[in-house]
Amino acid sequence: MKLTVAVSGTCAPSLALSLTLALTFCAGLAAHAEDDSLQPKLGPNAIPITEATEHLRATPAPDYWAFAPYVKPQFTTSACGVATVSAAVNGLAGLPANAEDTVMTQPDLLEAVGNAHWSEISAEGGDGVMFGDLVTYAAAALPVAGLEGYGVTAFKPTDASEATLEIIRNWLIQNEESADDALMVYFNQGVVTGDWDGPHVSLIGAYDAAKDQVLILEVDQDWYIPYWTPTAVLLEAMLKPTSAEHGVLEGQTGGFVRLAPQS
Repeated sequence: MKLTVAVSGTCAPSLALSLTLALTFCAGLAAHAEDDSLQPKLGPNAIPITEATEHLRATPAPDYWAFAPYVKPQFTTSACGVATVSAAVNGLAGLPANAEDTVMTQPDLLEAVGNAHWSEISAEGGDGVMFGDLVTYAAAALPVAGLEGYGVTAFKPTDASEATLEIIRNWLIQNEESADDALMVYFNQGVVTGDWDGPHVSLIGAYDAAKDQVLILEVDQDWYIPYWTPTAVLLEAMLKPTSAEHGVLEGQTGGFVRLAPQS
């Protein structure tokens, strides 16, 4: 039996805290009865990285190799924003040079930025970030990570037209060229995974232009590993508004937030 408790906030099917209660019956019941109510871990719009490694083997895939080591599980169910920002700035800054220096954690980043609102919405049970918050706090994270020469740009799509899809592809193509920039995405996770319906933030790991698929480096690691999704599906996920059950996040839509050197 699956007991679901709904909570407001950005980030993951864990925001709908799924608690599985195992009930064991011994008298004459088969140990492994088939349950038709169970759904796959990922829906048809998400392919786990373990089943699709060709692009990473055949191309340089600079973003994947630069950022994947720094993508850590979000430290609360509301912390997908800070988890993604910390992965982005750590990947851009690289491994600290000295043995006594640690890799910046999510709580480290919150403390260094020192913004009470970001800490509050990222705490367990917090509301999670709005799209505008992600832009604001990503900018605040750059100097504390030693990235003073970097700036933030954002693209928030408003329709699913072919012209908008081409803009999305151009951002992905530019991001795939080098690891000098980091691209974060704010999106409705359930559109991609087929499960929880709510807002989420993660890091783009690669773009396979030949297949028109995007690799999402998931910070929601209690539930997922990195997965590929079609670019058109990711755009759909950016456009789907957050439902009323998510409180102050109602109506939020997503987009791209890019960290890159300023010219």
